[in-house]
Amino acid sequence: MDDRHAAETEAALLRVELTDANYRYYILDSPTLTDAEYDAKLRRLAELEAAHHELVTPDSPTQRVGAAPLSAFENVAHGVPMLSLQNAMNADELRELDDPEGNSFDYVGELKIDGLGVSLTYEDGRFVRGATRGDGSTGEDVSINLRTVRSVPLRLRDGVRAPRRIEVRGEVYLSKQEFVRLNEERERTGEPLFANPRNAAAGSLRQLDSRITARRRLDCVAYTHGVVEGAEFGSQWEYLEWLREAGFLVSSEARRLPDVEAAVAYQQEWVERRHDVPYEIDGVVLKVNAYARQRQLGVVSRSPRWAIAFKLPAEQAETVIKEIEASVGRTGAVTPTAVFETVFLAGTRVSRASLHNQDEIDRKDVRVGDSVVVQKAGDIIPEVVRVVAEKRPDGTVPYRLPAECPACGTALERPEGEAVTRCPNRAGCPAQVQARLEHFVSRGAMDIDGVGEALLAQLVDTGLVRDAADLYALTAVQLAGLERMGRKSAENAVAAITASRRRPLARFVFALGIRHVGETAARVLAESCGTIADLMAAGKEALTAVHEIGETTAEAVASFFADPEQRRLVERLLEAGVEPEPVEAARSETLAGTTWVFTGGLERTTRDGAAEQVRRRGGTVASSVSRKTTYVVVGENPGSKLDQAQRLGAKILTEAEFEDLLAG
Repeated sequence: MDDRHAAETEAALLRVELTDANYRYYILDSPTLTDAEYDAKLRRLAELEAAHHELVTPDSPTQRVGAAPLSAFENVAHGVPMLSLQNAMNADELRELDDPEGNSFDYVGELKIDGLGVSLTYEDGRFVRGATRGDGSTGEDVSINLRTVRSVPLRLRDGVRAPRRIEVRGEVYLSKQEFVRLNEERERTGEPLFANPRNAAAGSLRQLDSRITARRRLDCVAYTHGVVEGAEFGSQWEYLEWLREAGFLVSSEARRLPDVEAAVAYQQEWVERRHDVPYEIDGVVLKVNAYARQRQLGVVSRSPRWAIAFKLPAEQAETVIKEIEASVGRTGAVTPTAVFETVFLAGTRVSRASLHNQDEIDRKDVRVGDSVVVQKAGDIIPEVVRVVAEKRPDGTVPYRLPAECPACGTALERPEGEAVTRCPNRAGCPAQVQARLEHFVSRGAMDIDGVGEALLAQLVDTGLVRDAADLYALTAVQLAGLERMGRKSAENAVAAITASRRRPLARFVFALGIRHVGETAARVLAESCGTIADLMAAGKEALTAVHEIGETTAEAVASFFADPEQRRLVERLLEAGVEPEPVEAARSETLAGTTWVFTGGLERTTRDGAAEQVRRRGGTVASSVSRKTTYVVVGENPGSKLDQAQRLGAKILTEAEFEDLLAG
């Protein structure tokens, strides 16, 4: 067998294995390969395709990683218009969907996921095009981005009947967990936060650089169709079953309902259970099941008469803005925050919400003294929805960010083309210095216990510490002389600082506070480069070649280490005895294929430390409980994650049981 034929055979086998692994992980939620095994096979396939370009196929798993940026999206016409649904506001309006002649229909109930509508075109079982809904008749061709969405099959599964051509309609969305991860990372890197999961999903899918889309972990749930050629379906439920067999993600909460009263009960059930799913929903959709009945009922004013959407009531509250605070972060970004009278939302008390930037304040015209409606975006992040204009008191004035930094008095700047206002006084602004230090000592970074916000404020105010390297020169005598710092507390703080000299490279990279580098990117960079010296020596081109590191992040990292001031800081940290642990060449895979969540306070380690032990054994650590969660480790005061774990049937461990499992 010649090399060309051997490569072709191996590539075909790898494509089958990887495609099946994707299906089992993203659709069935039952992984068969560990992340390391999957990555190794994907790398091997990429090597074969690079050596033999003719082996690259449009449905190859290697085509999911993104490509060079586009200049614009092209318009594409839908074969059948993507209709909009009429809304029902109460149960009686749902009952009007039933046959007026008294012949009750059977229905299918589905959750209305809050995302971006798309149409996926398949020809002879292969994905050929994907488009946004647009105006219903014409959308934007975002095929290159949809290829990066793992729950969008690039070809239908073997053995399923494949129409000659079919437009599969679905919704691209961002899970609550991924929404939180993205916003936490953007906050750490000084980028504007996403307002809600829907906006984040829409913005991610419409990125001209598909490599950015690939890093956003979007999902796509399929629910209806447009053009179908070469196949027939008798009902909505039959079509959903076909979608599952063909390899699409279909809502596990979809339900066949025998009559309209069951449909009403389904709607009422989800008013109560809206927080039980890992994605944001804004209602339920009820459809007449039989396609023959659907055709009889027809369409009116671009809306089908055989389907209706029941919008769930928004969980909102009205309150009054007491003040707007402008705070300075570690990158110099000035963020306005609304402080309002406390309200109760989605199970928690809320009294603050970010207003993001001056443009957002201007758009909503938020003023001190205004009555406003607030809610939690994605049931997680508080936001000001709108001003109640009719309740505005006399004498209010539009809010403007200050012209000077509230921390150091330096004139603020807003670079052209950016929404964020910044303080340029990086080294001399005490707010920036303190924020960088707080980030450096945080649990996800160097994890220096006992050195918190109050102590850092004193260290900055007294001039004892100007940057992270100064921490390692502190003595117990110096600390004991500070307010509210006794001898024992001072000794404990110095001991914690000393202990932090040995931390994994990924934590050290994250602790440096490089713009656009969150915990995930730091771990990828550490695993790619191995040592801090190699990372500092890597240029933009080499960093861009690292899987999961985009051009923007690569440029930020290269610029950081090219900056003499930043480079000197790293050198001073190393001179002070900080020794980032190189990434081990090999790790255990004893926990491969498992997903872990930690909740509550642990006694013998930190949650971050426990998470690192899981990762070193090949496991995955998540921030919230989902159907993919294998184990939940429960410490003191675990909170709602324990309830969610019990509902979803995840295995619950105490800290002692966790340690026993690691040991044996």
